[in-house]
Amino acid sequence: MSLLVNVVRVFVDDDGEHGNPLGIIWASPSTRRHEQQIAADLGFSETIFIDAVESGSARARIFTPRLELPFAGHPTVGLAAWLRRSGDAVTSISVPAGSVRVRADGEIDFVTALPEWAPEFEVTQLDSPAEVDAVDPDAYSDGLHYVWAWLDEPGRRVRARMFAPDLGVREDEATGSAAVRLSAQLGHDLEIEQGEGSRLHTHVRYLGRQVEVGGLTSDDRTIELR
Repeated sequence: MSLLVNVVRVFVDDDGEHGNPLGIIWASPSTRRHEQQIAADLGFSETIFIDAVESGSARARIFTPRLELPFAGHPTVGLAAWLRRSGDAVTSISVPAGSVRVRADGEIDFVTALPEWAPEFEVTQLDSPAEVDAVDPDAYSDGLHYVWAWLDEPGRRVRARMFAPDLGVREDEATGSAAVRLSAQLGHDLEIEQGEGSRLHTHVRYLGRQVEVGGLTSDDRTIELR
């Protein structure tokens, strides 16, 4: 089987650097029931399979190297940006968790989700960004762990990292669903610097019942998986 995979980097900084790679694949008879193996072979923290795009809405499924997720932030933001640039802009993406609202503000693409759609991370606040930087990913043998500290509390700027052995991900460069969870927990809009320098933006909506997460996405490459 020869499979074309479009790769983008989601939540890049203003210079187009860093960001979390995402594999984007059009679903077909050759991918059905093989999504998990394909995602594992690619090795990205997440790969998204597009089932359909019609009437301004997309249907898709999301896989980590180990399991399927009902919702994730960086795949839905990345897919929204990629479709917009391809001329197929959508206002919603239907994933197993529900319908994710989509909007663009200039070059920044946002999705809105319910916090309970996100995985249940163990969220730990540390005393300083330096402590976040010093965390050893190999200290975690299981679970999903999101560690963070204030870079600037009055300015709602956060330094964060995420480790997810249960998803088959040693360290995630940028995690939209964790940003949704943290923003809902704190009840604030946030600017988050994660990983090596990825940037995420969140907005609390509807009295904290929903959170919008977004960022910049850059095209990376197209690869052929055999």
